[in-house]
Amino acid sequence: MNVLLLVMGLLFCLGSSVQATPDKHIPDKDRFGFFLAGNRSWARIPFQLHSNLIIIPIRINNSDTLRFILDTGVSSTIVTDPTAIRNQKLRFTRKVKLAGAGEGGNLTASVAIDNQLSIGYLRANRHNIVVLDEDVLKLSEYVGVPIHGIFGYDLFNTFVVTIDFQLHEITLTRPDKYRYRHRHGEKYPITIQDTKPYTDAMTLVEGDRVTPLRVILDTGAGHALLLDRTRNPENLPLPDRIIRAQLGRGLNGVINGSMGRLPKVRFGRYELDNILASFPDSVAFGTKLTNSPERVGNVGCELLRRFRITFNYRDGYIVMKPIRRIMKETFEHDMSGLELKARGESFQNYYIGRIIEGSPADLAGLVEGDELLLINNTAAHNMSISDIYKLLQRGEGKEITMVVRRKGHIALAQFVLKRVI
Repeated sequence: MNVLLLVMGLLFCLGSSVQATPDKHIPDKDRFGFFLAGNRSWARIPFQLHSNLIIIPIRINNSDTLRFILDTGVSSTIVTDPTAIRNQKLRFTRKVKLAGAGEGGNLTASVAIDNQLSIGYLRANRHNIVVLDEDVLKLSEYVGVPIHGIFGYDLFNTFVVTIDFQLHEITLTRPDKYRYRHRHGEKYPITIQDTKPYTDAMTLVEGDRVTPLRVILDTGAGHALLLDRTRNPENLPLPDRIIRAQLGRGLNGVINGSMGRLPKVRFGRYELDNILASFPDSVAFGTKLTNSPERVGNVGCELLRRFRITFNYRDGYIVMKPIRRIMKETFEHDMSGLELKARGESFQNYYIGRIIEGSPADLAGLVEGDELLLINNTAAHNMSISDIYKLLQRGEGKEITMVVRRKGHIALAQFVLKRVI
C-alpha cells in the first residue's frame, strides 16, 4: 500500500523557521532554524528506503533516535506518534487542525515551540513542531518500521538537497556553496508554491498527442504518478483498462480510486514506458486542492528513485541524473491481492489487513486477520514489509506458498501471482 502524505496546510499559521545566516562568529547555540554544526558547508545523512519512502533518523531535544519521513512539501515538522516524545518537556502553546488528502476529517494537534532537532551535523534551534493528539495515521503499520513523524520543507528551503537513491544518502549543501555542474545531471526549473515544489517538466505522450502536466515532486508519496482528473477529465482520460484500488493513505485517511497504465511519460528528456498511474476519487483528493488550480498530480518515489535528484529551492531548479540499473526496472503493482499490516514491538509481525475479492490470495483461502508466518519457506519476521511486497509485485506466474496462523491454528495457502493491471 502506498503512503501518500499530502499536508494541505494548517488552519492556523505556525510561521516559518528562520533560515540561518552562515556566520562563523555566531556560536551554534545562538543560531536559529536549520544549520550545519561548526559552520560546515555540506554534510551527508544516511537514510533507509521503506515502501518507497525516505526514512531519516532524528532526535528531538534529548529524545532517543526517531524515524521521520522526508517529505518535500510538508509545511511543518509533524510528530505523528505522540508516545515517541512523551518523556519530553515540551512548551505547548495552542491547538491546530491539519488538513490533507483522504476521506476522513481534519486531524487535531498541538504546537510545541522552542525545540532542538539534530541529525548528524544538522541542527535546528528554536524549532516549532506539531504533535498529533493521537497516532491515528498508524504509519508504522504500513511502512513496516517504527515511524514517528514527517518533516521536509524547512530542510529543503534552507539547503540544496541531493537525494541519492543508489547510495541511500542525502547531501545537504549551503546554497551559497553549491555550484551546478553538467556532470550532476540535467537541470529543470521548479516553482515553490505553498511550500511545495512544482515542475512543468513532465508530459503525457499518447501517439501524436502530448499533454503537459504540472506536478508536485513529492517524496512523501510511495507511488509513481498520481493524476487528479476532477478539474479537466477530458484532458486526462482514464486508460482503457483500470482497476479499483485503495491507492494509499493521506493525513485524513484512506485514498480510494483507480489505477491504470499510461503508455509513455516524458520526464525532462527521459522517457518512461508503461508507467502505473493512480487516479484518486474526488472525495479523497480533488476537493482538498482548491489552492492549487494548475496542479494535475504528483510524482512519488517509485518514479523519483530512478534518479539521483537535487532540489534547489532557493534558485528554483532540480537536477536529475538517471540511475541506469533502476531505470531498467518495470513499474509493477501487487499481483497477489493482499495488503499487509505490520505490528508488534519492532513491526515485524505481519497480518493480512485487506484482500481483494477474486484475487489469487482470496481464491487460495487467505482471510483478513491471518498472521503471516512463512512465505516460500522464509520466516516472515526475517523480511521487511518492503521485501514481501517486492516479492508479490514481481514475476507473473510465480508460485507463492504462505503459512499463516488463524485463530490459533496453522493454515497453508498456495497461489500463483497474476498481473491485474
